Amino acid sequence: MSTYHLSRRSVLAGTAAVAAVVSLPSIQGRAAAASPAKGGYRWRNAVQGGTGFISGVLFHPSVKGLAYLRTDIGGAYRWDDRRDRWIPLTDHIGWDDWNLLGVEAMAVDPAHPDRVYLALGTYAQSWAGNGAVLRSQDRGATWQRTDLTVKLGANEDGRGCGERLLVDPRDSDTLWLGTRHDGLLRSTDRGASWQTVSFPAASSATGQGITLLVAAGRSVYAGWGDSDGTSANLYRTADGATWEAVPGQPAGTAARVPVRAAYDRHTRELYVTYANAPGPNGQSDGSVHKLHVGDGKWRDITPVKPGGTTADGSADSFGYGGAAVDARRPGTLVVSTNNRWADIDTVFRSTDGGRTWTSLKDRAVFDVSETPYLNWGGDKPKFGWWIQALALDPYDSRHVVYGTGATLYGTRDLKHWAPQIRGVEEASVRQLISPPTGTAHLLSGSGDIGVMYHERLTASPSRGMASNPVFGTATGLSLAAAKPSYVVRAGWGDHGNGAWSDDGGKTWTPFEAQPDIARTAPGPIATNADGSVLLWSFGTGNPGYRSADNGAGWSEVTTFPKGATPVADPVDPARFYAFDTTTGTLHASTDSGKTFTARATGLNSGDTEFQLVAAPGRSGDLWLSLKWNGLYRSTDGGATFSKVSSCWASYTLGFGKAAEGAAYPAVYMVGSTETVTAVYRSDDEAKTWTRINDDRHQWGWIGACIAGDPRVYGRVYIGTNGRGVQYGEPV
Repeated sequence: MSTYHLSRRSVLAGTAAVAAVVSLPSIQGRAAAASPAKGGYRWRNAVQGGTGFISGVLFHPSVKGLAYLRTDIGGAYRWDDRRDRWIPLTDHIGWDDWNLLGVEAMAVDPAHPDRVYLALGTYAQSWAGNGAVLRSQDRGATWQRTDLTVKLGANEDGRGCGERLLVDPRDSDTLWLGTRHDGLLRSTDRGASWQTVSFPAASSATGQGITLLVAAGRSVYAGWGDSDGTSANLYRTADGATWEAVPGQPAGTAARVPVRAAYDRHTRELYVTYANAPGPNGQSDGSVHKLHVGDGKWRDITPVKPGGTTADGSADSFGYGGAAVDARRPGTLVVSTNNRWADIDTVFRSTDGGRTWTSLKDRAVFDVSETPYLNWGGDKPKFGWWIQALALDPYDSRHVVYGTGATLYGTRDLKHWAPQIRGVEEASVRQLISPPTGTAHLLSGSGDIGVMYHERLTASPSRGMASNPVFGTATGLSLAAAKPSYVVRAGWGDHGNGAWSDDGGKTWTPFEAQPDIARTAPGPIATNADGSVLLWSFGTGNPGYRSADNGAGWSEVTTFPKGATPVADPVDPARFYAFDTTTGTLHASTDSGKTFTARATGLNSGDTEFQLVAAPGRSGDLWLSLKWNGLYRSTDGGATFSKVSSCWASYTLGFGKAAEGAAYPAVYMVGSTETVTAVYRSDDEAKTWTRINDDRHQWGWIGACIAGDPRVYGRVYIGTNGRGVQYGEPV
């Protein structure tokens, strides 16, 4: 599930011609531009396997083996049938355009197979930038971009609806785009420019607006997500100029929001799934209806009515989500339930136009060996949840795919299912550790999927998510520098919020006890150099807690700055550090975390986004990234800090194996040395920097975490917000 994502950041309002993006201030006396890496870097994903909400899948109706996939925060992909994997299409989106990594909608042109269109915009809030449309004539290999004057919301409620973007069935040069707050847009020059057109429904204030656009013959139908259940929510145009409410359309709570629609050209029937909320959360009622576009007659073909009870007496509430028709077999279609937690979601299939249905869940056999985390800590994989993306291959009637909050499942025989997710990585990565010894070169902590032990970078971890306990979202991950087999973690879990490992993160044991506040506000955690003391923080305004017995008992540290992130000295077990953002003060402990005292002051107070890291193998060597306020360094345990002049912005910093002949570890940074926020490496203690990513590999916002590999010079791991863990190596 893609629910824990980017924190709010300052975004400037856009003009009529240019989408709003994160803007970097004008800085006098910037350092010279960093040189590019000699020979370049090769960038790949550390494979996890999906891990996020698949919001849409679109098979091309005219080309066998061609399909596109969209995500709510992680960009778009094209299916490569020859290589049996998805190819990312939007990794070129840079730091300033982070809001464009969420894909609101996709469209293909049935008459021109190489054309594809994307509507981008993650959030429609006032602090987010405007949306944009990308258009390609080579299946996404290259793009042209048009910035919009409206906002889109690919990671907001209703993100599984749609598609909201459509090529007009009468004219390939004309495109339609449904928005959440600004009505209907049309382009008559293949997406190069857009104009608002008249639409019967009132401007939306709730964030749904137009939920879907679908062609039915030469007509276009549009769903409206802000109906009260009695007013119209489905409209159509036959001439592209005038829109009317579709006569006889279903009403009532179960048909309040049109979620998805699919047209069977053989039978001239339009199938529409409905729910009482846009989803993917919050649906408790729904229905499925079909319209014969020739005579205008509607029919309720809902497979199972929500509102019953399960065997254990739970309420069986849900809505309906995906809809797809079989291009080869008239009257054959599939629809999905959504938000059905009591009796688990399913995909229903009908071969007679919806008169009778078969639940594909009832005979499903799953193989998740390629992505073992889908066992969720030992349970058998469930059919799925958040099923709104549903597609049926127009060239293979038994090839059905559906998205969930974590993966894309596919079948070729309507019985055996496996993730069809190779190439798709959508984790929102929060913590990274590259251990100096052991089997794994990487441990990661992410939103929604907790902590993973990566014994290989090219395959999903064989142990899946760390269990005992299983975390939905990781909030802390720390390794004892002098005893790297000892690791601790924290996060949101149903059976405890912290755990320790003495085998480098392969297996875990939950803390014997935890502070009461851990259940409601688990935060970052740190272990000292020898693993004898733990410090756990619990968010803004809350005190920190200390344990000296491996989590069996905890005591409040009254002098620890509330809400700060604890950082352990990598050499001296008695030393901890913490930065108080409210006062801009560095605090330090020299008694193993029992007490903290203030040291350096006046360091950019009031900004909650920062990163304090300690250089490996050195005591008291601290680096403080303060975003556009710069990078600072202390070599005396935080008593004093000096500003690093070689860069003017630093968002996240890490260390890796030193270059040959160098005495200091390689320093890796996401920051700015001149005008471009990028990934840099320094082999001379940040005196000079080399840019190591390129314009094709930017991945939006990458300010959470970065870690060099202590065993492999030049290798670096980057946590992205929607494109998983990227790792680069010199070519």
